[in-house]
Amino acid sequence: MKSCLFAPLTFALLLGGAPALCAAAAPESAALAAAQEKVVYHVTDSANAMMALRNVQNHLSASSDVHIVVVTHGKGIDFLLNDAQDSNGNPYEPLVQTLKVKGVEFRVCNNTLKSRKLDAAAVIPEATVVPSGVAEVGRLQAKEGYVYLKP
Repeated sequence: MKSCLFAPLTFALLLGGAPALCAAAAPESAALAAAQEKVVYHVTDSANAMMALRNVQNHLSASSDVHIVVVTHGKGIDFLLNDAQDSNGNPYEPLVQTLKVKGVEFRVCNNTLKSRKLDAAAVIPEATVVPSGVAEVGRLQAKEGYVYLKP
């Protein structure tokens, strides 16, 4: 008999307490939903640059609130150098300019520039030179919560 009385009471408490439990979880859920998506694209070979830039375009189209940083080093910096062209002779800079206007940041490794005896003037104005490309990727992931993508 006690179990017959206990079950409705337990059920009522559960139902009555459910809104409070949901309300307590709501701020955390809202904060997670409101968090901006942050992605670092890591380019180490300019042979993949056009594909990477198309991935970035597609990402921007699919995600309205995304912040993208493209970090380059080694052979990956080549498409961000002055007058760089793809294998069909198309310049990269107009596409980089379009993406920059949409908020995409481009970063070039200074270690690579130094090893190739290039100075920062060799880099298109849409890109920023950082001390180390690999350190920049690590910093963005570890300290700023960026997700890593390697096209």
